Amino acid sequence: MNFPDFQKFIIQASEQSLKRIAVFNPLTIHKKGTRAKAIFSLALVCFFWGTTWIASKEGVRYMPALQMAGMRQLMGGTCFVLFFLYKKEAWPRGWTEWRPVLILSFLNFLLSNGLSTWGVKFISAGLGSIMGAIFPLWLVIIGLFTGGNKMPKKAIAGMLLGFAGICVVFYEHLQDFFKADFLFGIVLSLIATWSWAFGTLYTKKHTATFNPYFSLGLQMVISGISLVLMTKFTGNSIPLANIPWQSWAAMSYLFVFGSLLSFIAYIYALKNLPTEQVSIYAYINPIVAVLLGAAIFSEKLTVFIAVGGLVTLLGVYLVNKAFKAIPPPEQPETEGI
Repeated sequence: MNFPDFQKFIIQASEQSLKRIAVFNPLTIHKKGTRAKAIFSLALVCFFWGTTWIASKEGVRYMPALQMAGMRQLMGGTCFVLFFLYKKEAWPRGWTEWRPVLILSFLNFLLSNGLSTWGVKFISAGLGSIMGAIFPLWLVIIGLFTGGNKMPKKAIAGMLLGFAGICVVFYEHLQDFFKADFLFGIVLSLIATWSWAFGTLYTKKHTATFNPYFSLGLQMVISGISLVLMTKFTGNSIPLANIPWQSWAAMSYLFVFGSLLSFIAYIYALKNLPTEQVSIYAYINPIVAVLLGAAIFSEKLTVFIAVGGLVTLLGVYLVNKAFKAIPPPEQPETEGI
């Protein structure tokens, strides 16, 4: 290939790459189709839930973890509920519509969010990242036992590669699994991943039962009130006046970016993409956390992080490629959002 041909090839390849990246342009995303919007939503989840690792770890240094989780959920849920009350959205009617709300408030928030926030207090951040990355694998295992839709082999390989990449990134923390002091935190984090996996599958199944965004707000309010009352009556809380600004700042960030924005994006992606494809956020979140740690706190980037990151991205690529040819599920757009 001579130089002019090579130059032409580079220009064409660059144009194709720019067209692919253009789907993530927030100024034009409203003009795109449902699948493009769902992928953009998933990208938001991948980034912002990656940043919440740092905010959660910082917040629980100064106040009880479950109290912080409850207050964050109550703040976010109240905003959702007030918005839909303003829009005159109908409340759930009867046990058929209330049952998913109550079940998901227990699975997604009381158990998953509450225990994962509590768990980071007892384990290292690296070990917490490894535990969080187990979530996509639970979807594979649950699918094998429930006889659901058969997952493409390439997607399974991608998920295993993604998890292996996370283990390489946090190689130095693999030995933390054998530390007796971390056992309680490991158990809490493991239960949180189980609960989130079942909650995700249940959400996917019942998104058409009731407005999923209004349902999300109700779930957060129910769980938030439960956690706040539980910590109050068990003595595992501190007065509001004693909460330092660092925890208020962490909760504010988690409330806006971890709850309001990210959960809306997560539900939208879950409605319009295969569940297993959406689950890859669990592999990207730790990478985002590591890179932010290096940028903000000057944490060291190692060869393990570089190699593990590349392996993880290869796994994510295989999962996306496996589901690329599969049409998104037909879901009606929810009015009022």
